[in-house]
Amino acid sequence: MARQPNSEYFTISVVSSMFNIHPQTLRLYEREGLLQPDRSAGNTRLYSRQDIEHLSTILNLTREMGVNLAGVSIIMELLKKLKETQAEKDALQNLCDQMESHQASLNDV
Repeated sequence: MARQPNSEYFTISVVSSMFNIHPQTLRLYEREGLLQPDRSAGNTRLYSRQDIEHLSTILNLTREMGVNLAGVSIIMELLKKLKETQAEKDALQNLCDQMESHQASLNDV
């Protein structure tokens, strides 16, 4: 993923301190495909605000709910599909509203 020039990024040491986890845990999550931090030109991991939110969800699932990493992977994929489906639903609702508005304007003529 390409870095956004004006976005805020955090290094692995900062993120591990924020969440009180070992940097190796973040590397494990990356290997498992649960996190995908950007990389600097020097190949340093750079975590965006979105990555931080994603990590927070992962840690909530593992720490608070006792979900293992395989379960986290499935849940995260389902959440992603749910967001995509919601976006499609919103787009279809918007299109439907436009069509109803257009139909109403034709009926007024």
